[in-house]
Amino acid sequence: MKRAYCAVCDYPLIACVCHAISPLQVRTNVIVMQHPSEVNHAKNTVRLMRLVIPNMRVFVGETTEDFIELQAYLAQATKPIYVVYPSDNSQTVMQAKAASDAIIILLDGTWRKAYKILQSNPWLLGYPALHLDVVYASNYIIRKAKRPDSLSTLEATALLLSSLDDALDTTPLFAAFDAMVQHRLSAMPINIKARYQLNDKDVK
Repeated sequence: MKRAYCAVCDYPLIACVCHAISPLQVRTNVIVMQHPSEVNHAKNTVRLMRLVIPNMRVFVGETTEDFIELQAYLAQATKPIYVVYPSDNSQTVMQAKAASDAIIILLDGTWRKAYKILQSNPWLLGYPALHLDVVYASNYIIRKAKRPDSLSTLEATALLLSSLDDALDTTPLFAAFDAMVQHRLSAMPINIKARYQLNDKDVK
């Protein structure tokens, strides 16, 4: 029998997150360059982001040719543009004095895939880079990472938006994220769930 999906959030009906979605209006222009392997990944958080931030843009691809439309869009932009990726030359929002209405570009994928997107698109190096100045353990416990501070794209976006605009309430992003995580944890067999480090969180 074919699985039924919610027409609004596009998650399976048994995993619908609509109850946790509250649209958020942000001044920042959020753009995500998403690796193709992430598009249909069940744990991909960009899908949640689009529900909460309707005016964000997502471009899927890996090579320069895949992002021709994005390059054309950025070429006519009149606001400062930043690539969110840690490097020797990246700065925090405060160091860069980035404004809340800036354009931020996030790379969505594993560290290896995000790095591949960066290397395949040298034109990105023409924009200043930002990194998060925060010690934060990810709540993305349903997806394994080598480092405890590895953030999902949604978490990184929420923290960055808070840095750009300290008056912005990013609770809607985390509420949607937590709903998805908790549902997946509750659906796991006990022996599988035990493999994840839950950081003393209560999972119902």
